[in-house]
Amino acid sequence: MDVFYSGKKPKSKHSLTRAIAHKVVIFCLGLIIGVVTKLFDIYTTNLGNIFSQISVWVFLCTIIAVYSSTAIRAAIHVFLFCSGMLLTYYVTAELTASVYSLKFVYGWTIFDVFSLFMGFCVWHAKGKGWISAIISIGVILVTVIATIILFDKLRISDIILISLTGFILLKK
Repeated sequence: MDVFYSGKKPKSKHSLTRAIAHKVVIFCLGLIIGVVTKLFDIYTTNLGNIFSQISVWVFLCTIIAVYSSTAIRAAIHVFLFCSGMLLTYYVTAELTASVYSLKFVYGWTIFDVFSLFMGFCVWHAKGKGWISAIISIGVILVTVIATIILFDKLRISDIILISLTGFILLKK
């Protein structure tokens, strides 16, 4: 048995049509959430602040990854979701003449590229054994650290979302 095997087994195979449909739905969900998030930034204070935090995106991507049928699909689904979200977020920002920084565009683009790897790894978090536990704890710790480094502190919404992420990852 491979030392790094998480114990999680891929689910049954889907037809090509169904697999493509899943990817289209997830990409479209990302597109919709990107527009909604930018509108939250423009028209609300609290929701705009919450959806600007990394804990929201880690939570949503964790859900997508752990409930995908294979690790490869988890990687692709998370990447498509993030790509769709970022695409419409910044298109909406341009169309509404909103202020944004290229520094953020670059940062979120890097997050999107790494989301392939993260989706693949997080899929294994729902397996059995110490590798799954390390991945789960790692996701939680990295989210806490990234939130503190990038946004200076943990907010109540971050604590709630990180707790929900932990619940999803650690619930067997």
